[in-house]
Amino acid sequence: MRLDHRHQVTRLWPALALSLWTGCFAGTVHRGPATDHFDGETFQNLGDAPKLSPLKLVNAALQEERGAWRDYADLPFGPKPPERVGAGRLRVTFINHATVLLQADGVNVLTDPIYSDRASPLSFVGPKRVRPPGIRFEDLPPIDIVVVSHNHYDHLDLPTLRRLEAAHHPLFLVGLGNRELLTREGFQHVEELDWWQSAKRGPPGLTVTAVPAQHRSNRGLTDTEETLWAGWVLETSGGPVLFAGDTGLGPHFDRIAERFGPMRLSVLPIGAFRPRVLHPVHMGPAEALQAHRVLHSRTSVAMHYGTFPMAFDGQDEAKYLLLRLLLKEEVRPRFWALDFGEGRDVPTLAAEERADAGR
Repeated sequence: MRLDHRHQVTRLWPALALSLWTGCFAGTVHRGPATDHFDGETFQNLGDAPKLSPLKLVNAALQEERGAWRDYADLPFGPKPPERVGAGRLRVTFINHATVLLQADGVNVLTDPIYSDRASPLSFVGPKRVRPPGIRFEDLPPIDIVVVSHNHYDHLDLPTLRRLEAAHHPLFLVGLGNRELLTREGFQHVEELDWWQSAKRGPPGLTVTAVPAQHRSNRGLTDTEETLWAGWVLETSGGPVLFAGDTGLGPHFDRIAERFGPMRLSVLPIGAFRPRVLHPVHMGPAEALQAHRVLHSRTSVAMHYGTFPMAFDGQDEAKYLLLRLLLKEEVRPRFWALDFGEGRDVPTLAAEERADAGR
């Protein structure tokens, strides 16, 4: 059946918007010696991830229906998190999209924070949130470290980062090429890291390491893949914690597992997985469950869904698909899809291993 013009435009809009709203913008770039994932001008993934062209995205959009998203709902905020948690403890709170509060060993870490109404450089165009963040900004505990996985607008949101700088003065950790974007805005404590490089914030001290992800970067049409994308590993006293950032399924998960061992907690993206052409750079629920296994993760938490209509999967599609997949498992993995604003304590690796030995 031939689609009428209006239906075609409606279906194509999310794909076209990815290019249109960034057409006049560009971010900073990195220049330096070539490495195994940097040719001197652009970065590359470790895996054989094909390039995603706007034409491929438009063609895919013409062949696939977009899932349903509800209108904005002014939902209540979650409870105020504890100010800090003590040595050995780990608490995870899902705020929205890829914004997660990780509290461990007296240190508070916030991932890819976004409190803006739109994931866009402009206030009047671009993906608009369908619900408020799960935790009020004013209810955030003291933030010691902010990690940013890459420079896309739904992950590096300057208005939110400015609010965090003014209220908390945290250490901002970014991939290569992104520090200038923050320092020229007046941010005081910014470190940029290459994959496998580490930073420590103390006392009490927490080592955070940039690790590979399978994705891409740009803030416009002229700076594609000229800054580094990354995940982040926090080395807590009860075991390592991975915030995977925005990523597809790739060989980097094996390398992370080899270097750090079983994960105490993995925070893994599950949304923006349709159309399938996005799979090299975005995991869906099935790929996230596979990554959970590769990482030998004792606990995983889902993120990157249900907040901004970024792709073709519906508002609740990724979450409920994940829950259906978990129900099919003979031994169900501990993979949480937390409510917005919900926080939970995460067991230590040692406690899990003792429990397993006693079964």
